[in-house]
Amino acid sequence: MRVVFSSEEVAVFMEELEEKLQVISDNLLLMEREGASPEVIQEIFRAAHTIKGSSAIMGYEKMSTLTHEIENLFDRLRRGEMGVTGEMVDVLFNALDTLKALKDEITGQAEGVDIEPVMERLRWCQEACSGGAPAGRAGAAEAPGAVSPSPAPAAAAAPGALQPPVLEEAVEEVVREAEVRGFAAYWVDIGIDRDCQMKGVRAFLIFETLQQIGEIIKSEPPAEDLQEGRYDAGFSLLLLTKEDAWQVRDLVLSIAEVTAVEVQPVRPRAEERAEERTAARTAAVEKREGPTPAKEAPAAAGRMSEVKTVRVDVQKLDTLMNLVGELVIDRTRLDRFVEVFESRYGSGELVESLVEISSHLGHVTNALQEEIMKARMLPVAHIFNRLPRMVRDLAHKMGKEVEFIIEGKETELDRNVIEVIGDPLIHLLRNAIDHGIEPPEERVRLGKPRAGRIVLKAAYVEGQIVITLSDDGRGMDAEKIRQRAVARGMMTPEQAARATEREILELIFTPGFSTAEVVSDVSGRGVGMDIVRNQIEQINGSVEFTTVPGKGTTFTIKLPLTLAIIRALMVTLGDQVYAFPLINVVETLAVRPEEIRRVRHVEVIVLRGQVLPLLRLANLFNEKSKAEGGKLSVVVLGVGEKKVGVVVDQLLGEQEVVIKSLGSYLGQVPGLSGATILGDGSVALIVDARSLVKEAGVEEAAQELSRAS
Repeated sequence: MRVVFSSEEVAVFMEELEEKLQVISDNLLLMEREGASPEVIQEIFRAAHTIKGSSAIMGYEKMSTLTHEIENLFDRLRRGEMGVTGEMVDVLFNALDTLKALKDEITGQAEGVDIEPVMERLRWCQEACSGGAPAGRAGAAEAPGAVSPSPAPAAAAAPGALQPPVLEEAVEEVVREAEVRGFAAYWVDIGIDRDCQMKGVRAFLIFETLQQIGEIIKSEPPAEDLQEGRYDAGFSLLLLTKEDAWQVRDLVLSIAEVTAVEVQPVRPRAEERAEERTAARTAAVEKREGPTPAKEAPAAAGRMSEVKTVRVDVQKLDTLMNLVGELVIDRTRLDRFVEVFESRYGSGELVESLVEISSHLGHVTNALQEEIMKARMLPVAHIFNRLPRMVRDLAHKMGKEVEFIIEGKETELDRNVIEVIGDPLIHLLRNAIDHGIEPPEERVRLGKPRAGRIVLKAAYVEGQIVITLSDDGRGMDAEKIRQRAVARGMMTPEQAARATEREILELIFTPGFSTAEVVSDVSGRGVGMDIVRNQIEQINGSVEFTTVPGKGTTFTIKLPLTLAIIRALMVTLGDQVYAFPLINVVETLAVRPEEIRRVRHVEVIVLRGQVLPLLRLANLFNEKSKAEGGKLSVVVLGVGEKKVGVVVDQLLGEQEVVIKSLGSYLGQVPGLSGATILGDGSVALIVDARSLVKEAGVEEAAQELSRAS
């Protein structure tokens, strides 16, 4: 059966491959940490088996060969013929890395991947670990016979659960001859996911898999229809094999997108007639006493609830989000029109109808916006699942023991946000392992557990996604950072002595700053921290941290749910309306002119004992203020620990706005991050809070006033 694969089918294969590689990685980590349980071994075996079959069909021979060797090793493990050792786990991780390299080879990101070295190590493991269960990091394997590849032979469908068709005389003759030679005949009913993208390929893979253990002599629908994918939710096969029914079922279930398998022995009609009386008696008993447990086997066979999904190109989702943004704008404009209409014409049937239409459109637009946002969301597991392996490898490399705990993997984020947070999380984890977690001997001496503890958690908090990363390591020593800042010429001894502890700790976000004594490929806490903050703030997020010397450090990352639509505080300056992202707005103030002081070239006020630098929006954008005498309206913006007050003409209130790019013609405008369209059709400019807070001279003036006071 020759199959030609389209680009879409290759994409489906790659998606399935990524999923199975993640299954292997997760379970290898579990096996190393908790030992070789039958469930873990079976999960890895099934994933390797699926990759082997799929890659063989697609023509990727090196991948098929390597996974076949991995499958052999786990087949012996599950039969109890060998034990798991730390060396074996290392070899298996090496094999996993080679599979990932082969995946990159398929996509053109790598070439010339040699699988022979890892193949030799896998064979060596099977020879070295046979016949016992040597001690190792992963612990010993179960005793022979304790690891079973399936729940039990009874998990196959009980006789009578299926209704095999009446066999033609020629087929019956083949079955009788096969029984004489020691073969059993099974009618195998296979359920396939209705959303399967490659139905013909999936059927071919099942044929190829079953023909490794026997011979298929009949199928419904016929093989030609199966080859073309012309079947609904599954198909049936007549298989001759020497394997048991439960082994057949287990083998087919290891194939991706198989939702259910039922296996029933088939006998020629002559034998069936001889058993009719026994079957009748059994039916009578069941009628009186209810179905036997065997009758419930199809449920145990793993039949899954039907899930209906459709693959959608990401670009289409982006386009839909833009169109929803336009609807949000028009809804706002309609609301404004309704207000004008009511004020001008008062109440009446026409006005009430218009209000009703506006209200209904608002509800529909909100619901549509919410659903499109959900369609763009991905669970943070998409990023989090990659991290345990990295933590494991770094800990081993540095001779440290780390217990890595992940919580809230089901929390969902906009796909554009997820693409950004990967690198910052990697930086934070590398720093926590390298400079935060102490070596085991030091931890024991300090009265701590040998293994350091790192907890990564994601959760929804007040309309934001909050990710926390905490460790129970050394924490940050402000005095050590102070000394290093002076030694590197970043501060004079006098400046360092006057700086507060918080100001010193904030130096970790200075580019190039590090407290590491020795430069290595794994940085100390501080190197790369400027990258962490910059990348998070670029998507309107924030990074904060707390630390206690000797106890540990916690970083908190706050992120918006989406980058396309935000809530903003609307203000005016002259005839222009500006929008401040609400995530950066700390508070609003009314300030009397006499409260303002000037330090060097910067205006400041004292707010609750703290110095707050002021910026006038009119000066930044060369606008003419129309504010009248009296108190000034001030918007306090915060990014991290830094704050600044921005003087505006008038506060209008909060509003949901759709972010629009300024376009290639205007490009990057200092102080602005985009624009939005208001209800009256005019354009409001979205202020870049980060650039205002970091306006040159603000921090220095604030520090000078703090010292003077």
